[in-house]
Parts: sequence; C-alpha cells; structure tokens
Amino acid sequence: MKFTDDMKELISKQLAYIATVDNNGLPNIGPKRTMRILEDGKFIYCENTGGRHHANIKDNGKIIICYVDRDNNHGYRFEGRAKSYTDDEHIALAEKTVGVKPKAATIIINIEKIYTLDSGPKAGKSIG
Repeated sequence: MKFTDDMKELISKQLAYIATVDNNGLPNIGPKRTMRILEDGKFIYCENTGGRHHANIKDNGKIIICYVDRDNNHGYRFEGRAKSYTDDEHIALAEKTVGVKPKAATIIINIEKIYTLDSGPKAGKSIG
C-alpha cells in the first residue's frame, strides 16, 4: 500500500491511536506517540509499556491505526498486521527512525487496507 502525500502530511501532524484485540475479542484502544512511517505500507513504533496492546500484538497481530484532523473532519484508518521485535537490529531501527529507544519492543505494522474517516458520503470507504 502506498501512502499519499495527504496521508503523510496528516500523519506528521496528528497523534496516532491504535486498536488491537485479544484472542477473546476484547478490544483495546490508545494513543501511540512514537508512531512513524517506516516506508510505504509500513509503520513503526516503540512499545514502551509492554501492556495489553503488546500482548494482543504478540497473540494475533491484528491492528488498526487511526489519524484524524478533527477540525477538518478528515482522517484515515489503516488496517494491518503488527509484529513485535526485541532483537538488537530492530531496536536500533526504531531508535534511528523514531528518535528514542524502545523500552519493551519495536513494533512494525504492515498495512493491508486503508479507509477514509472523512465525514459525509466518503465515510468509511476503502481507499485503493
């Protein structure tokens, strides 16, 4: 999946929120301040707490990332699979990309689908 210039601009200015789910279907949602684009179709962030999101990612990898510009009713939902890494190479990659060293793991997300979060007739429509 390619990220458009509009997506990249929104991502650079807004806070990411992620949603994960455990194997029993219990969802979890929260902000990820270190979320960055790794390359087209991939995100990276530093997992620092090792909490429920991290456990869910290790269990099944299902993840959604949302970015919203509330003032302009504009945003995107990125759906994909996340993987947790604790080896030195991936820890160094996160530190280089994000600017801080992860405390628990490096998370890399491969995006499989993108949806608009704009209000109106485009709401929830798949992109690409």
